[in-house]
Amino acid sequence: MTLIFHSGLSNDLLSILKDADDYDVIIQVGENRNTREFRAHSVILRARSTYFKIAFSSDWISKENNMIIFNKPNITPTVFDMILKYIYTGELDLTKQSGEDILGLLVSSDELLFDELFDRIQDYLIEKQTIWVQNYSVLVLNTIFQRPSCKKLQDYCLKSICENPEPFISSKMFPSLDKDILFGLLKRNDLQIEEITAWDCLIKWGIEQTPGLGSKNSDRTKWNNENYKALKKTLYKFIPLIRFVEISPDDFFDKVRPYKYVIPNHIYEELEKFYYKKALPITTILPPRIRKSGSLTSTTIKPELANILSDWIDGSDIATNLNNDKYVFNLIYLMSRDGFNSGTFYNKCVGLGPFVVLVRTPTKNIYGGYNPIGYMGRNKWLSSTESFVFSFENDQDMYNMKIGRVTNIVCSIYDSPFNDCFFNFGNTLYVTSEQRLAVGYDNRYYKNIFGGKHLSNIEEIEVFSVSGKDLKF
Repeated sequence: MTLIFHSGLSNDLLSILKDADDYDVIIQVGENRNTREFRAHSVILRARSTYFKIAFSSDWISKENNMIIFNKPNITPTVFDMILKYIYTGELDLTKQSGEDILGLLVSSDELLFDELFDRIQDYLIEKQTIWVQNYSVLVLNTIFQRPSCKKLQDYCLKSICENPEPFISSKMFPSLDKDILFGLLKRNDLQIEEITAWDCLIKWGIEQTPGLGSKNSDRTKWNNENYKALKKTLYKFIPLIRFVEISPDDFFDKVRPYKYVIPNHIYEELEKFYYKKALPITTILPPRIRKSGSLTSTTIKPELANILSDWIDGSDIATNLNNDKYVFNLIYLMSRDGFNSGTFYNKCVGLGPFVVLVRTPTKNIYGGYNPIGYMGRNKWLSSTESFVFSFENDQDMYNMKIGRVTNIVCSIYDSPFNDCFFNFGNTLYVTSEQRLAVGYDNRYYKNIFGGKHLSNIEEIEVFSVSGKDLKF
């Protein structure tokens, strides 16, 4: 029988780090005002680290009074404190550390050859710091892009960006993105972005990257020829990556044409032929970007919001997985196409199983509901534990969205082909006989998320059937 006393050993070694006076190494870390000296024992550092074993055996090592003096200005005091605790105890608590410090720990553990620590930190960032990594993906990618060992995290970031680019391109740090990273992203066919948005982002990035422009000189009406030439030089290799043929004529006229002088002449001439004569360009012939098969193609909300709906269908009230595309949304009713008629609405939905309703009002507010039961001509109120109602402030709202789940299942869903009934979620969200949207009139069956009751005119209604192997009925 083997007796193991790791806990006591770990505590004793930590006390040596904190209290012992027989240290023989002083390690100076940080730079400018964020510096600190750490005291350690060379025998422990050599035993635990290949890096320090090699470093301390070098003839170049600096000593003062038999004390090894070691400098690491590229590691912050907070990060090195974590590294020393790992060296001495083999333990680390990351729950109270910031995402930026954990990223610094990843880079430092790679540099100091702590392979086991590096692998665990990389997995921790992906699995436990998902939201932070996605919100600060510019910082993450700029930090790790030239490190082959960070490929797992790099691939995760790029995949997340391609599936949901909005947080990335709207980040204040986006203009500081490394040019090679941007080039690689724009080159990808699976980047889920409208082409005019890609163009807008490229221009914004280019202005910030070009000497003489930037935030202090971003008004192109005040630019001279030298400014345009400088921007053209910055963007030269990126222009062919834009799928211009996917940009509408209106957007081309309003957003691309004003920057014609930064586009190479031969490319711009081809684009003019395309928009005037429908002749496909020869130079910029990249194929359209590939859309995700599970994406929701809607005129009411942006595709990334379909992933939030998927999270809600899964039972989560918080969008924890912004890349949740496990469900397929197929458009089965569109008011502007099929007419504003309750009979048509019902016939389009009956027998197709679960569906999501989206309603856009003239104020661009969006209301909706999820019916997990579907329509079968029952002509009565139905009970459901999985249905919910929701609202978005606009077509890309990811911050002020609200969801109201069932609180009383008795009258969750009304299934009837009669009485001009488009849909009715517990009388808290339904279409009136005057074909207006009634919101918040009865809060007995769903959580009240709408505040007061009101009627709204309807600009558009979309209904999507929902399918997927994890669907609950």
